[in-house]
Amino acid sequence: QVQLVESGGGLVQPGGSLRLSCAASGFTFSIYAMSWYRQAPRKERELVATLSSDGRFTNYANSVKGRFTISRDNAKNMVYLQMNSLKPEDTAVYYCNAERVPIEYWGQGTQVTVSS
Repeated sequence: QVQLVESGGGLVQPGGSLRLSCAASGFTFSIYAMSWYRQAPRKERELVATLSSDGRFTNYANSVKGRFTISRDNAKNMVYLQMNSLKPEDTAVYYCNAERVPIEYWGQGTQVTVSS
């Protein structure tokens, strides 16, 4: 059974940091590209960051470049999103995604709220 389980979300003040984690199981994690997406209320889901299966290539949304860092540990089947200098506009549900075309898996999401 494929599972992607996100954790680490919560309430943080503007300028603060959070680290999201995603635990993967039920598939060959090391051959999948991993991504984080987010969806804010009344907005479409958007790509935040992507990391290739071997960890060599990354891609970030312009809105998070220089503030967020995606990483993975293939030995532990984990992917992370380090989020620094958080802004209110980063408030959203954050989803973990695994993709190896044409197969794609999603987690259930974790809420991140940036507010004073």
